[in-house]
Amino acid sequence: MKHQMKPTNKQLQELKAAAHHLDPLIQIGRNGLTPEQIQRINSALTHHELVKIRYNDYKNQKETISREITEKTDSHRVDLIGHTLIIYRQNPDKAQRKYIL
Repeated sequence: MKHQMKPTNKQLQELKAAAHHLDPLIQIGRNGLTPEQIQRINSALTHHELVKIRYNDYKNQKETISREITEKTDSHRVDLIGHTLIIYRQNPDKAQRKYIL
């Protein structure tokens, strides 16, 4: 997967504001981060670009797991608020992009 340029602080603020009304699409539960969840996160990023992930378990490891998620999905961390991670990955198809950065 082609690595993207990191969004600027201003762009991250805009993405954070856009994510405010979104519900978490992925839950990190008792099984932790599984390969199936990585596939689901990749699919969600392709379709939505901006995705919220909720930590129901593993809350004390959320920094480490968040870093693993962004590395394995080639996405950017927008923010980690409480137990909710917000990530972004631009759709490679310009016609499908929801957020213009």
